[in-house]
Amino acid sequence: MTNSMRIKYLYHSGFLVETNTNLLIFDYYQGSVDSLLKESPNKNIFIFSSHSHPDHYNPIILEWHKCRPNIQYILSNDINVPQQNINVNFIAPYQTLKIGNLSIKAYNSTDLGVAFLVQDEEIRYFHAGDLNWWYWIDSPEEMMKAEKNFKEEIQKIKGEAIDVAFFPVDPRLELNYSAGAEYFIQELSPRIFIPMHFADSPDIVTKFEAKMKDSPSRIVKFSQKGQELIL
Repeated sequence: MTNSMRIKYLYHSGFLVETNTNLLIFDYYQGSVDSLLKESPNKNIFIFSSHSHPDHYNPIILEWHKCRPNIQYILSNDINVPQQNINVNFIAPYQTLKIGNLSIKAYNSTDLGVAFLVQDEEIRYFHAGDLNWWYWIDSPEEMMKAEKNFKEEIQKIKGEAIDVAFFPVDPRLELNYSAGAEYFIQELSPRIFIPMHFADSPDIVTKFEAKMKDSPSRIVKFSQKGQELIL
């Protein structure tokens, strides 16, 4: 992984990734990106939304084409888009797309929509959306089903090289907050693992970082809106 990238944490599961030629925006919900859209006229812009839940998809993104008409939208096919005059590419689980210099593959979610595997030049990004081991305390049957569905999907991804993974570490799961993330790292070994989906509870990321101090993946922690790192 030789190319540098700038990653900006927007909020919750929203991230902006700036590479040599592109801006990739994943699951915008809240946060400031307007200046970046205007200040990067020579970069191609790709907007990803993994599903229609309002904490992963904000329809305001469809207005951004007014200042950058060449924006490409890559949206899960459960999202309804009324506009017809924008560049929308719908994707379903296990479909692939080639747009510009990006190669995109979708995997299934264990909730709604898709997870994205995106290759930009030689760097491969995985954004999980709501793919997670949703380890809620429930009936034994439902808990077994949640585990089975998650682990089967991870096995479908196994074998894919992942440089940067954005994956849920959700405090609402209480003691089970990291079960999905730990299994993901164990099976897929991304070079860099970035926790997400923690809303206004960034302390859970510090807790996870300490728990995973011996992880084969580098844990990169974002805790404040607008925080940026160059990797």
